[in-house]
Amino acid sequence: MAKDKKDKSILTRDSYDFLRNYINNPSPTGFESSGQKLWIEYLKLYVDSFFTDPYGTAVGVINPDAGFKVVIEAHADEISWFVNYISAEGLIYLKRNGGVDHQIAPSKRVIIHGKKGPVKAVFGWPAIHTRIGNADKEPSPKVDNLFLDCGARNKKEIEALGIHIGAVATYEEGYEELAYNYLIGRAFDNRIGGFMIAEVARLLKQNKKKLPFGLYIVNAVQEEIGLRGAEMIARRIKPDIAIVTDVTHDTSTPMINKIIEGECSCGKGPSLAYGPAVHNKLLTIVQNVAEKSKIPVQLRTVSRSTGTDTDSFAYANDGCPSVLISIPLRYMHTTVEMIHKDDIENTVKLMYDTLLALSPKTNLSYF
Repeated sequence: MAKDKKDKSILTRDSYDFLRNYINNPSPTGFESSGQKLWIEYLKLYVDSFFTDPYGTAVGVINPDAGFKVVIEAHADEISWFVNYISAEGLIYLKRNGGVDHQIAPSKRVIIHGKKGPVKAVFGWPAIHTRIGNADKEPSPKVDNLFLDCGARNKKEIEALGIHIGAVATYEEGYEELAYNYLIGRAFDNRIGGFMIAEVARLLKQNKKKLPFGLYIVNAVQEEIGLRGAEMIARRIKPDIAIVTDVTHDTSTPMINKIIEGECSCGKGPSLAYGPAVHNKLLTIVQNVAEKSKIPVQLRTVSRSTGTDTDSFAYANDGCPSVLISIPLRYMHTTVEMIHKDDIENTVKLMYDTLLALSPKTNLSYF
């Protein structure tokens, strides 16, 4: 039975080799270019043309001359830290770059990306021996008491390594495989999305599918600080339809309130969202495709916004019918974000089959 499942996989060993390299490559918000170069190099075999915008969003295009335009989109950036202050003692204090979680930082290893290349460092933290007598007054990690130690013992030694104010630091942890088809790594939010849209393009090419519209495979920058890359590229492309993929919370782990967050689990299929930015008729098409293709899906609701690039596409230009297809993920914005291979496969297949169900004649009017 396991062999049959493996034989039916739509993702290849080369696919997962790319994913490993892509996840392990730092791509912090505002500094995404190295990751984008990897992504473009992988995708270029499956598209007709490429372009990038001034801030680094990368777009592969199939049928670039077509008037009707469909976007499949993910974001390329990961949360990180900025060097903000260097003390006389050679310690480095920080500001957030995106929604990085300060509570996980103590004792983590990082890479500081300075002018002379990468520098390894750690988040220092007082030893338990120095805290145990003051249990009621133990310090909690906060942005203003966290610091990096790279081995330098004064400011001059820091600067000699090429570390400067504004240098960015990323966590060192990378891609690993766990039991039962789980993967962990930092930045699955949302480089797994960039991986999945690239796999959709690969399958279209491999299966010699001809689309009746232009397909724009968009890997946007700067989502983590306000959906900025999607905002820019949506105005440039002016798509007629947008299918956005991102991660969503697996709510089956402890300390998550399902009454607030809804019910969603890894391994049970992609999550489809209801919300004002999600176009109801397009969502119905995706649901019908899932049913026809026997792809399991989970449902959730959002309130005023999706909190994803869906919002930027939906409200761009004169309005763009948009839908959000999310992959369940555990431990978001940590270094051990966890996803399930079955969800990757099913999300790729759902996007692929949805594209085959669309055409310029698809009626998305509410009236």
